[in-house]
Amino acid sequence: MIAAQLLAYFFTELKDDQVKKIDKYLYSMRLSDETLVDIMSRFKREMHNGLSRDFNPTATVKMLPTFVRSIPDGSEKGDFIALDLGGSYFRILRVKVSHEKKQTVQMETEIYDTPEDIMHGTGTRLFDHVAECLGDFMEKQQIKDKKLPVGFTFSFPCRQSKLDEDYDADIMAVVNDTVGTMMTCGFDDQRCEVGLIIGTGTNACYMEELRHIDLVEGDEGRMCINTEWGAFGDDGSLEDIRTEFDKEIDRGSLNPGKQLFEKMVSGQYMGELVRLILVKMAKEGLLFEGRITPELLTKGKFETKHVSAIEKSKEGLNKAKEILTRLGVEPSHEDCIAVQHVCTIVSFRSANLVASTLGAILNQLRDNKGVTRLRTTVGVDGSLYKMHPQYARRLQKTTRRLVPDSDVRFLLSESGSGKGAAMVTAVAYRLSEQHRLIDETLAEFKLTHEQLLQIKKRMRSEIEAGLRKKTHENAKVKMLPTFVRSTPDGTENGDFLALDLGGTNFRVLLVKIRSGKRRTVEMHNKIYAIPIEVMQGTGEELFDHIVSCISDFLDYMGIKGARLPLGFTFSFPCKQTSLDAGILLNWTKGFKTTDCEGEDVVYLLREGIRRREEFDLDVVAVVNDTVGTMMTCAYEDPNCEIGLIVGTGSNACYMEEMRNVEMVEGDQGRMCVNMEWGAFGDNGCLDDIRTIYDKAVDDYSLNAGKQRYEKMISGMYLGEIVRNILIDFTKRGFLFRGQISESLKTRGIFETKFLSQIESDRLALLQVRTILQQLGLNGTCDDSIIVKTVCGAVSRRGAQVCGAGMAAVVDKIRENRGLDHLDITVGVDGTLYKLHPHFSRIMHQTVKDLAPKCNVTFLLSEDGSGKGAALITAVGCRLRDAEQN
Repeated sequence: MIAAQLLAYFFTELKDDQVKKIDKYLYSMRLSDETLVDIMSRFKREMHNGLSRDFNPTATVKMLPTFVRSIPDGSEKGDFIALDLGGSYFRILRVKVSHEKKQTVQMETEIYDTPEDIMHGTGTRLFDHVAECLGDFMEKQQIKDKKLPVGFTFSFPCRQSKLDEDYDADIMAVVNDTVGTMMTCGFDDQRCEVGLIIGTGTNACYMEELRHIDLVEGDEGRMCINTEWGAFGDDGSLEDIRTEFDKEIDRGSLNPGKQLFEKMVSGQYMGELVRLILVKMAKEGLLFEGRITPELLTKGKFETKHVSAIEKSKEGLNKAKEILTRLGVEPSHEDCIAVQHVCTIVSFRSANLVASTLGAILNQLRDNKGVTRLRTTVGVDGSLYKMHPQYARRLQKTTRRLVPDSDVRFLLSESGSGKGAAMVTAVAYRLSEQHRLIDETLAEFKLTHEQLLQIKKRMRSEIEAGLRKKTHENAKVKMLPTFVRSTPDGTENGDFLALDLGGTNFRVLLVKIRSGKRRTVEMHNKIYAIPIEVMQGTGEELFDHIVSCISDFLDYMGIKGARLPLGFTFSFPCKQTSLDAGILLNWTKGFKTTDCEGEDVVYLLREGIRRREEFDLDVVAVVNDTVGTMMTCAYEDPNCEIGLIVGTGSNACYMEEMRNVEMVEGDQGRMCVNMEWGAFGDNGCLDDIRTIYDKAVDDYSLNAGKQRYEKMISGMYLGEIVRNILIDFTKRGFLFRGQISESLKTRGIFETKFLSQIESDRLALLQVRTILQQLGLNGTCDDSIIVKTVCGAVSRRGAQVCGAGMAAVVDKIRENRGLDHLDITVGVDGTLYKLHPHFSRIMHQTVKDLAPKCNVTFLLSEDGSGKGAALITAVGCRLRDAEQN
């Protein structure tokens, strides 16, 4: 017992001594974490060079675009053929992806030899041979009459310009084997976005943001990049870590100076590296008592599979003895221990170097996503990773140590190059079919020039119907007279009060207008809430509350004694009978106050002031907010004779010739007409351009069948149209993996402000995904592209339809005045117009295209409902004073 323990102790001491000797001898192959982190930085720099248009021609790491834009999402299905060409034989596979209870893949494979003379012959002969074998395979499978999509794994460096570039056949995808590995694993784990091969050769690919890939047009979405990282270091950037053995391997290779990283890490060279180390150590008398045999000196005699066998913990030393004996070196036990340690150091260095380059890719992914912690999967294939007992564990351990802020899963690929080609084909097929159906659906939102001219023409005839006495009652575009007969002329002067009532809050303003050389407008205001019980109480309670707030404001400003003129912005449907009289047609926006509908709101306000018995006011005008917008801008630009609001709702007004306003007596001068154009189309005249989504939004709205034009262009509804399209696309499997979330079912969840954010040119898809996540929609990068496309189609149509309506108005004014050419300004307000990144530009262009004889300037309004109300009051006072004098 004691003898056995002494023997074990002796061998342990012997082993430790040998290990120390080898460690010292191969010190240059032991890389510290500091060195590995530095290599990681160098590789990331090389990646950026390869992605850059300027540096790519001289970059060693070529970062080749593969035109694979998506990983499997689980909805792929169909029958595919995969060709796998990469050596002295090639495989043809039939891959069936089905959706029964769960997604499954069935594969049938046939292997065909590639004769030596064909391998070294012309390209034509090679591809004729491939085509012949493919014909044979299809005949055996009885699928010659089927036109199945084909994927082609071509495992050689290849610069692609699209998926099916180089082959005149029904081939949907040309696939690199590394990409095939990522796609195979992506089928099983949808987090997989990196492919890694460590076998005879080595390479990696990953999903890069298109905005970083200068060599491909477009900046939305992602594309798989084939790094071709074997060439890392070909520019000398790894010289400090290359050993004399690496340099000797390179000198004796078929491609000296090329693929230097691959020669340090891959299976093709690992056995040879160990052999060169053993030869040198033997020459120096450190091994085999200095014995050097012809076998040991023969290149290729020590293979990578021998390294794997020797490193095995239990039988490794016995394997070492067996392999070394075949080389004729008569190894001692010490020699076997030493050789085992050499093998460990060489394979450990390989795993460490691969971990550092992989770490650079993981850091790039993390930076691209803007997350503090990356969660991803790496699909791996290759004989070295699969067969070597310690390699995979070392690689994983070092990767996690170098990139501690990443949760990385390593997934072994199964039949990567063949199944992967089929998966790339399946994804390409899914995407092309999906794009076709999406384009088909969204084509309804793309209006032609002729359709827009038709909308303009119809708006014009609806305007005429609203202005004429005999057709006014049944007209949908009501063309309501506002009794505002003039825009500001610059002589307005004085202090005016304005009330702005349009929702659950209302404002009281004091507006000081000063005329002269330096005209000024000074405003003071206070906001008051209207409690829900007042909104749903009696009319007397509502107007008593309003008057109480006015009283508070007059005290606050110290002006209770003055009888100031007042303009009342009342943003509810109202029929005006004079400038200071407006009959409330019906409440909206949650108001249910009794005894008000059918009454003159100015009378109700005056009665409230009379009941208070504290102060008196001169109520001069009841004001529509669209008219206020026009007046505010007209104060800045006398050419402004049109008002437009495109916000939550939409409306327009303009200065019409009195002779055309048949609802009001007199035909001299002009009067501003409140079009109430939101109801355009309520008689069915826009049905030919309304989609099923417009109809769904209308059907579920509070006022079904009403305000149909407004529902196609305004902020309150655009988001809802988008939500309905997204639901349909999700049901059809185009979005969110076919899963309709509760939030997507929620009406009103997709506010129009999200459209503005999503369509911003400055917003990367990553930020679009963040917005979707805030809405409870966990989408992929591909989902984000589709959502952005949908938002763009809906808002573009809205802007064009709005522009067609405005073109009708400006042409009407031009014709009214008998002009060949009209210069006019439109005062505009509304959050959609102001905040959406493209709406205003598209609308302006549409007006220009449809009304070429009009030069239209758009001027943003500043507080149309407050300042505008005061200006209308000021103009009203000026005209009243002129009449009295």
